[in-house]
Amino acid sequence: MKAMAVHESLEEGIKFFRLKRWDKALEEFLKANTDSFGAEDNAELAYYLGLCYTKLTRYNDALLYLEQVVTAAPDPLRVYQCRMTLAYIYVITSRSKLAEFELGRLIKGGFESVQIYTTLAYAAWSQRHYQKAVDYYEKALDLDENNTTALNGLGYILADSDIDAAKGLKLCRRAVEKKPQNAAYLDSLGWACFKNGNVSEARLWLRRAFDINPNQTEIKRHIKIVVGES
Repeated sequence: MKAMAVHESLEEGIKFFRLKRWDKALEEFLKANTDSFGAEDNAELAYYLGLCYTKLTRYNDALLYLEQVVTAAPDPLRVYQCRMTLAYIYVITSRSKLAEFELGRLIKGGFESVQIYTTLAYAAWSQRHYQKAVDYYEKALDLDENNTTALNGLGYILADSDIDAAKGLKLCRRAVEKKPQNAAYLDSLGWACFKNGNVSEARLWLRRAFDINPNQTEIKRHIKIVVGES
């Protein structure tokens, strides 16, 4: 009976997780009595706890459980997902070298994806390793030439760093053509126009980006430089 109760607790938590009710899912998972858990049960619980804490932006708690999964889980796809989540957390918490470590482990394990390369590119860019970031974005585009994250990221770096501002502008235009309501892409296009000397067009795109997301720090910075107001 005890083992059945544990199973029901996990199932209830999974149900709430699939409904994106992260708080409720976490509450259910934390109720689980792990005394009778085997290795698979513990890995399953750690997996969901790690994801719940990530969704709730409780990153330090998430890291504790995600690390358990990548060291103990037998499912390679689950390990892939958890390493990607670890890398995401490390990038947004300014620990880019740790993100690179996790992604490097995936590549050594035989995984290759657009998401891996775009995350590596962002991590490199955040450390101002611009050519390294360019190389990673190009690898991502080799896998999917229409990936908007890679188009926008590569375009922005090429323009912002003056590596190839004209090519950067073309790539940013392609990203906006595919997702015209994405504020980050509109901002990149506006900035790329500015870096190419097209100030009037830069103002147009930057104002559109600002209208969609007026609280984004980078958009406000670009607006202040190009338009002369925040």
